[in-house]
Amino acid sequence: MREHHVDVAIIGSGTAGMSAYRAALAHSPRVLAIEGGPYGTTCARVGCMPSKLLIAAAEAAHAVAEAGRFGVYIDRPARIDGAAVMARVRSERDRFVGFVTEAVQAWAPEHRLQGWARFTAPQTLEVKGHDGELHRVHAARIVIATGSEPHIEPAWSAALGDRLIRNDELFDWRTLPQAVLVLGTGVIALELAQALHRLGVRVRVLGRSQRVGPLTDPALQALARELFSSELALSLNQATPHLRREGDEVLLELDGRVERFDFALAAAGRHPLLAGLGLEHSGLPLQADGRLPFDPHTGQVGNSPVFIAGDANGERELLHEAADEGRIAGDNAGRWPDVRVRPRRAPLAIVFSDPQMAIAGRSHAELQAAGTPFLAGQVSFADQGRSRVMGVNRGALHIYAEVGSGRLLGAEMLGPRAEHLAHLLAWSVQRGDTVQQMLDSPFYHPVIEEGLRTALRLLQRDLRMGPPPVERCLDCGPGA
Repeated sequence: MREHHVDVAIIGSGTAGMSAYRAALAHSPRVLAIEGGPYGTTCARVGCMPSKLLIAAAEAAHAVAEAGRFGVYIDRPARIDGAAVMARVRSERDRFVGFVTEAVQAWAPEHRLQGWARFTAPQTLEVKGHDGELHRVHAARIVIATGSEPHIEPAWSAALGDRLIRNDELFDWRTLPQAVLVLGTGVIALELAQALHRLGVRVRVLGRSQRVGPLTDPALQALARELFSSELALSLNQATPHLRREGDEVLLELDGRVERFDFALAAAGRHPLLAGLGLEHSGLPLQADGRLPFDPHTGQVGNSPVFIAGDANGERELLHEAADEGRIAGDNAGRWPDVRVRPRRAPLAIVFSDPQMAIAGRSHAELQAAGTPFLAGQVSFADQGRSRVMGVNRGALHIYAEVGSGRLLGAEMLGPRAEHLAHLLAWSVQRGDTVQQMLDSPFYHPVIEEGLRTALRLLQRDLRMGPPPVERCLDCGPGA
């Protein structure tokens, strides 16, 4: 067994692991990054980027299908070439993965070890290398950045075998199938289900509860159910679906009818990839759900010299959060025992569905749970000027401000270009802007952001801190 003595060992080289490596290296050259799987982040390989490539193809198909509403008519029926769609997805996906792989391969060879790591004692890891060689790593500090994996019910696997797939397998398809059953109604499920539907795949979406997407505001949840069910075949409150396999088909029995699909896609969320790490030998405290308790401002697990970052901690499973957490954990592992508290950015989460969904700052549920006194400003996009011009006038925006100070606390939205509005709102939350300060900022005309101004004006009125002078385009609707 080969022995290694290092200051910092990092388990995982995804987004969080790469950030942790760079941060730890600033304090010591004795850093070892251990990776069990192939190089390339979840985002680049099976997450953000390939899903957006599929969505981009779906948006092109949808634009053609909807062109007639603008008086633009396609002389020939549009044809979707599934093989060409998936070829571009794989090609561009591999390009993004290549950038990540090149970055890791540029690290010093003595800083890289490919193999599966597990604790055998506190601060001691055993790694089975890909070449079969065993390694023992003695690390003064350790960063756990092992990522996450899709949640799959054992009953689904037992019933469906290889007809049950994860998004990992989906992006390796050579062409598009005829029909797919999507298990889940969260972010991944909605993005992929809608994209496949718009690319001509027959899709049904099964949800365990009434929830559709991540929004927590009850009014927006109801609107999300209404809007997505108008396009997708949604079956909610299906906690125990009747699934079976017949040959190479997945059969779903629902309301006395049987539907057949080529595949079932497991998209019911993800959980931290901690199994197999031998945490029972680590000396670390474990929560009842098997997760590690940690400080989000330091990454530290308890008072130990072990830190955790990225999807492995199960807190905010997003690339930019993983990068921040990796930097915080790696820096503190490098400077141990001088652990520093680091501020976190305002929360920001986006769903690339149509209409898009987003949460910026604190959610409606978080504010209620904390007992924070707040009021909401609301606007519908149904009559918002620029949204109607573009034919995307669906959804609504709710913004939340603190009673007394008028400080913006957060927002939830379902509507056009939510990814851009959400950034503006997250920046305002992080700066501590008040509603008045936001209203004092410029708003161009005609833009979707004018809908935000409408919500801000209504909120300012209800806060009894205004209202400011009203300037309104009389020709552009109530959300102008």
